[in-house]
Amino acid sequence: MSDTRTLAGVHPVDLGDGVHAFFTAGTGGVSPAPWSPSDGGGLNLGLNVSDDAARVAVNRSLVAERLGAPVAFATQVHGDVVLELGPAERVAWAAHRPPASAGEGDALVTAERGLGLGVLVADCVPVLLADPEARVVAVAHAGRKGVLTGVVHRALDALVARGADPARVRAAVGPAVCGRCYEVPGAMRDEVAAVVPETRATTSEGTPGLDLPAGVVAQLAVRGVAATRVERCTLEDASLFSHRRASGVGTTTGRQAGIIALI
Repeated sequence: MSDTRTLAGVHPVDLGDGVHAFFTAGTGGVSPAPWSPSDGGGLNLGLNVSDDAARVAVNRSLVAERLGAPVAFATQVHGDVVLELGPAERVAWAAHRPPASAGEGDALVTAERGLGLGVLVADCVPVLLADPEARVVAVAHAGRKGVLTGVVHRALDALVARGADPARVRAAVGPAVCGRCYEVPGAMRDEVAAVVPETRATTSEGTPGLDLPAGVVAQLAVRGVAATRVERCTLEDASLFSHRRASGVGTTTGRQAGIIALI
């Protein structure tokens, strides 16, 4: 179910009745270069990339307006900790000056109506999860380390603990760097593929690579969850933020997000 509000570059996904979910792009905000992928204002949602905090606050408010609810973000550390948010967090994030972070973790879960959850990325995989019948939603940040540690499994465990049925859970795997572009040392590819074989890839240059979105889809499938995959590569798509692209030219970049809420 999608909202009628507008925001440049938003990619809505249908995760069932009573759920709003979408992925943001890099445009439509107030941040200048290098936190903007174009000449227009950038919608950088990350606070740890040297952008001005006041601009990030404006960008986050634009996303909250698009969602129709305040949006909570965590301090992501490439781990597998799941943070549960509820009524107190909805009040805190709806305040005039919301918290900078809901805490340290790489997944968020809530059964609280009217509280958005956000997952920040700039090449890693944003994952949105919902059981519309049990009325519970979650997000997960799945980079290479997160895929290895099973952060998506931990997020699903948190949903199930709150009444979700994997057979009903709907998932969306958002824009991330693809296997054609994510070059890694051969030993690193072998390490990840030994745990999640579906991640094994070869880049367009014929070098070892990792397809993390494919790995996340496979991890969801093991649990009986069918996922919609947004086939957009952050490195190839200039409208999206990419840490690897920015690093290649010696600069920083912003963070886009996956967003979900019960309505």
